[in-house]
Amino acid sequence: MDIEWIKVEPGKIFVGSDNRSILFGGVGPRHEVRINYAFEISYQPIDKESSKIILQDENCHVASESEWTLAMDRCLIIGNNEVEELSDRIQGSYWSKYCDGRAHIEDNWLMKVSRKWVSGKPKSHLIPKDGDCNYFRLVRRSNTTFENSAPQLPNSSDKSRILIEELMISLFFGIIPSFVWASFNASPGYISEGWLNLVFGGLFIGVFTIIFWRPKTKSWHINQIQSLD
Repeated sequence: MDIEWIKVEPGKIFVGSDNRSILFGGVGPRHEVRINYAFEISYQPIDKESSKIILQDENCHVASESEWTLAMDRCLIIGNNEVEELSDRIQGSYWSKYCDGRAHIEDNWLMKVSRKWVSGKPKSHLIPKDGDCNYFRLVRRSNTTFENSAPQLPNSSDKSRILIEELMISLFFGIIPSFVWASFNASPGYISEGWLNLVFGGLFIGVFTIIFWRPKTKSWHINQIQSLD
């Protein structure tokens, strides 16, 4: 198969989402990746059978999400209604990822990272572990090695900060409005007798809002990641 290879020069891009709502969010955290090596990427997604043959070359690999993003950011690749598989494998986040261009492959991963092309525009897409894909995005790298000293995201998010944020959202968007509503609409004495119901109802409303909205999470810049070393 005649593959059109496009050269991609080194550069930096952001990968991931800073939105953790269920309906509109994506895989996070949003983080900067610095790719210090040049590589070549296939101009179009490659079908599965052709990919098997091409990948026999030791310099050919399935593109990482970071490599794909750098090429896409520079408008160097295209697609046409394919779902193309990338090499990253995740449980549900990018925590502990090396930010040097390599694929992020978690232990006990559950999903394959991919891109779905719709009317010439790509969207982030996840394929279940046992799912299949008919197209791949391939890259060619020469003499590229990845070091364990590269910038790496923390192993997990700041859970105490998230807990405080959730409590504050529940308080201001759920509990307080519940008591205000009861003060104007409930029967006399209801607040003193049913305050526990109002608290739990408010907590439920606050938690329910995660379906539609949450404040944007921190974006990790490469200099912040390096300072953790």
